[in-house]
Formats: sequence, structure tokens, C-alpha cells
Amino acid sequence: MNYVIRAAKPGDLQSIYEMAKLTGGGFTNLPPDKKALRAKLERAEASFASEKEYPADELYLMVLEDLDSGEVRGTCQIFGQVGQRWPFYSYRIGTDSKHSEQLGRTFHAQVLMLSNDLNGASEVGGLFLHPAARAGGLGLLLARSRYLFIARHRARFGDRILAELRGVIDEAGGSPFWDGVAGKFFGMNFQEADQFNAVHGNQFIADLMPKHPVYIAMLNEHARSVIGVPHPTGRAAMRMLENEGFAFENYVDIFDGGPTMTARTDQVASVRDAKHVEVTGIAESGEDALIATGRLGDFRCCFGKVGADGTVDAEAARILGVGKGDEISWIGR
Repeated sequence: MNYVIRAAKPGDLQSIYEMAKLTGGGFTNLPPDKKALRAKLERAEASFASEKEYPADELYLMVLEDLDSGEVRGTCQIFGQVGQRWPFYSYRIGTDSKHSEQLGRTFHAQVLMLSNDLNGASEVGGLFLHPAARAGGLGLLLARSRYLFIARHRARFGDRILAELRGVIDEAGGSPFWDGVAGKFFGMNFQEADQFNAVHGNQFIADLMPKHPVYIAMLNEHARSVIGVPHPTGRAAMRMLENEGFAFENYVDIFDGGPTMTARTDQVASVRDAKHVEVTGIAESGEDALIATGRLGDFRCCFGKVGADGTVDAEAARILGVGKGDEISWIGR
């Protein structure tokens, strides 16, 4: 397969916009809004050019390019550290326990508590694959390339990492969770709030959302049933995250109730197990792998074969532009 992951460029705007229109809503990191996407591309360009060697408010936006057609067929994003530009809000599912001596009973009630616990973590997100390219493991290439980027630039990322999965959206584009919780305080429907958040950030949540806990038992059944449940199209992504070592630790998105997965960055399998070697030559035999090279804006990643002696196959070498003596990072496919 003649595909490569590379840093996004300003010229990718139209392609990314066309993909954003296919997401079906609730995809905050990929809004179908040209102005917002242009701002993302500009922010990513500045982030790739930055020489900061510590976690900061950087956005690394990458795309999957079909080298045969030149078309962009997917996108993924990494945030160096959330919660710097504005607080990073989640709901944490907790328990409120009360005991009655007279009744001789203890009651346990689940509650949603507005939380900034994840401030300072890095984030992987914005993963979207064009429907025409959903075959051949390209979703896996998109997802895991982010961890090779992190492994090659480890100092730029925090000790903790999160991934927000889109929650359940109904056929009309609404969110049962939003309707049952936040929508009661904001005077706008889910689509309006989601678009506003994608363009302006979620500070309006801090301004308007009540700070006291919300008792889950008091929500309607439809809202309760989707808390911590991923959108049907996100189930495969959730499995990939679990395979990397992410876990659901009772944090959910404040808009749609989708699960937020977390992990220790150095324990993410594709970060922990990445090998960094010098290319010794070209050979067509070896282990099936994801191979990456380049720093920041020159980062490239593709499928290929890596030999135990440091060889790579000719096609991967051509796609990545590497030869004998160049450094690569790789993980088994």
C-alpha cells in the first residue's frame, strides 16, 4: 500500500474540510468549519516549527496521504498538553454514600462531578479515516503513528495521556446525554453547542455549568444509558486504545457522555515498545512493521518490513526517504 502519514500543511485544508463533513457531528477535533480548520492548520504549523522540548499547548496535526493519487484519506492529532489555553473539563463518575441508623441501611448514589483532573495530560484525538480507505489496516496506521511520533519526541509530552471517544449521537444528530444534562442550562441544542465548542473552546461550560454534582439516578433513562458508551463507529477505536494500554477510569465527555480513556504515556505499548535503530541497508525480508523517521514537520510513517539487522524494504525506504545510516523508529505490526 502506497500510503504515508505526514505533517499536515495549509494546502490540505480543502481535503480535511471535505472529510470533516463526513463525520456526522460530535467530532469536536474535526469540525466542518473552514475557519476553525484553517486555525488548526496554522496552529499545527507553528507547533511543528517550535523548538520547545517540554509539554506545551502544541497541536500536531497529521494526515494520511495516498501517494498514488495524492489524495488525503485520513487525519489524526496529538495535543502536547491540555488545559493550558482554557481548563480541560470532564465529568468524573463518583459515588455519594449515605447511611441511616434508623433504617439500618446505606445508600450509594452515582454522581457526575465536573472535574479538571486531566489538566496537564497529553491527548491523542481527531482520528478520522475516509470511508473509501477503510481497509488494509489504515486506521491502525493512523492511530499508532501518533505513538511513534510521541516516542520520537518524548520530551514534548506529559506523563499521562488521554483519548476522548465520541459518545452516542441519535439519528437526528442530537445527544441524549446533552439533552438530559447540560442542555438544560445552556439554551442551545447539542449541535449548536458542539459547533461552538469546536470553534471557540469550552470556557462557556465553566461560565454556565452548575458546579454541584449531578445525581445520575435523576436523569432520564435514555441519558443514563449512554454514559460512558462510545458511538458505534468508535468501538474499534476503543479496542485499539485498550490494546495500547488505555483504560476507562470513570471520566466522560461533558457534551455527549462518551468515555475518556487514559494511560501512563510510557506504558502505552507503541511508545514503550518502539525500537530506534540505524538503517543498515535494503532487504525485502523482515518483520511487518510501522516505520517512522524525521523530526517534527519532517515526520513520516508507513507500513514496511524491518530486518533484525536493521534493514528496511525498498518501498518503505522510498516512501520515507531513508537509506543506510538514517535513523528510524519502528514497532511490529
